[in-house]
Amino acid sequence: MLDHRGLIAAASGVIALVCGVLAVSAGSSQGELGLAAGVAGMMAGVFGMWSAMASQEHSLRDAQAEAEIAKARDAVSQAEANLADERRGRAEAEASVATLTSQLADAGSGADRHDATVSIVEPPPSATNAEPAPAPSSHVGSADHPGGTLTDVETGLFSEAYFRVALDARIASARRHLRPVAVALLHVVEGVGSSSVTATDPEGVSSVVRETLRDADTACRLDDGSFALILEDTPENGAVWTVERIRRALATRHPQSTLWAGVACYPAHAFSTEELLEQGQVALVAAREWSQDRIEVATAE
Repeated sequence: MLDHRGLIAAASGVIALVCGVLAVSAGSSQGELGLAAGVAGMMAGVFGMWSAMASQEHSLRDAQAEAEIAKARDAVSQAEANLADERRGRAEAEASVATLTSQLADAGSGADRHDATVSIVEPPPSATNAEPAPAPSSHVGSADHPGGTLTDVETGLFSEAYFRVALDARIASARRHLRPVAVALLHVVEGVGSSSVTATDPEGVSSVVRETLRDADTACRLDDGSFALILEDTPENGAVWTVERIRRALATRHPQSTLWAGVACYPAHAFSTEELLEQGQVALVAAREWSQDRIEVATAE
C-alpha cells in the first residue's frame, strides 16, 4: 500500500494545476503564474509519490532480510539441538559400552579366580578311587558365572546377551538420528545334501567375519551356534553386500561350507528390536530352504 503522504502531495499538485488552467481560461492576469504554480505543485506531488514508493520498497526489502535472518537463526538453533542430541546419544552409548566392559572384566576375573582355586585343590589320598569331579565349564556365561555372558569363549565374539543389549542401543540411536541399522543372521554349515550336516569351524567363520566388518559394526555368536551381525548406518543393499563378501571369503577358505543368511533393516522392515529379530529369523528360515548359499532379505509388512 502506498504512503498516504505521497497521495496527498500528488492530489494537491493536480488541484493546483487545474486551478492554474482555470485561471488562464478566465483571462486572469495572474493565470500564467497560477499555471506555473500548478505545474510545480504537480511535480512536487509526483516526486512525493515516488519517494513514498521508494520508501515502501526499502521497507519490504528490510522485512525480507529480517525474515531470512530469522530463518537462519532457526536453522542454527535446530543444528545446535541436533548436535546436542548426537552428543547425548554418544554419551549414552559410551556409558553402555563402559558398563558392559566392566561386566566383562568382572566376569573374566571371576573365571580366573575359579580356575586358580581348582588348580590348587587336590583330592585327599582316601579319595583316589572316587570318581573325578567334573571340570569347570569354560563357557563364559555358564550357570556358575551368571555375570559373564558377554563373550563367546570359543570364538572371542560377543555373546547373544551382548547382542540383544547392543541392538537395543543401536536402534535407539538410529531412531534419534534418523539413520538405518541392519541385522544379519548367519548359519554356516558343511555337508549339505548328505546325511550328516555339521557346523563349519566357528573359529574360521569368526576370523572371516572380523576381517570383513568395519570397526563400527558388531559381530556376535548366538547360543545356538549361529552368528549375528549389527551393521551400523547400513541400509538393505549395504547389508547384503557385506554378507556377500563374507560368503566369498568363506568359499575361498572353506569351500565345502554353505552359508545361509537372513537380513533385516531398521526402519525398512521393523521399528523395534523384537520385530527386527523376528524379520531376520524369518528371512534366515527362508534361506535355509535352499541347498546352496543363499541370502534372503526380509519384506516389509
